[in-house]
Amino acid sequence: MVNLNIVLLEPEIPQNTGNIGRTCNAMGAKLHLIGPLGFSMEDKYLRRAGLDYWKDLKVAYYTDYADFMLKNPRGQKVYLSRKGSKRYDLFRYEKEVYLIFGKESVGLPDAMVQENREVCIRIPMAARTRSLNLANTVAILGYEVLRQYNFPGLKIIG
Repeated sequence: MVNLNIVLLEPEIPQNTGNIGRTCNAMGAKLHLIGPLGFSMEDKYLRRAGLDYWKDLKVAYYTDYADFMLKNPRGQKVYLSRKGSKRYDLFRYEKEVYLIFGKESVGLPDAMVQENREVCIRIPMAARTRSLNLANTVAILGYEVLRQYNFPGLKIIG
C-alpha cells in the first residue's frame, strides 16, 4: 500500500485548498497544512470547493515547517518547484512519500529548493508559462505516485 501525503506550505487561496482536499479524498491521501495559512479554515470558499468531502478528509495542521518535520521524521520528502531539475514522471517515489508544494504566489523558498536539490522535481511546461494552478499540480503529481504503484486501493474501471 502507498502512504501518499500532500503537503501545502503556507497556502493562500481557500478554493485551491478546498479542491486539493477533495482530490486527496479521491486519491486516499492525507493533507498536511503548514501555517501560516492565508485564510480561515471556516472560509466559505474553502468549504464550497471541498464540498461535503472535507468532513472525511485526513488532515493535519502545523504551525510552521519545523513543526511539520518534527512530527513527520520518516518518509520520502519530495519538493515541487519550477526550479527543480528532475522531471516528475521520471522520478521514483517511495511507498511513503510527502509531496511538498509552496504557496501559490511564490512557490517554495529558494533555500528549501537548494537544500533539497536531489529530491526537487518539476512538471514540463511551455517556456512562456510561469506555473500551473496548485490544485492541478497536486492532482498531476499525486496520481503519478499512485500510477507507479498501479493505483493501490482505488477503484479502476476497465
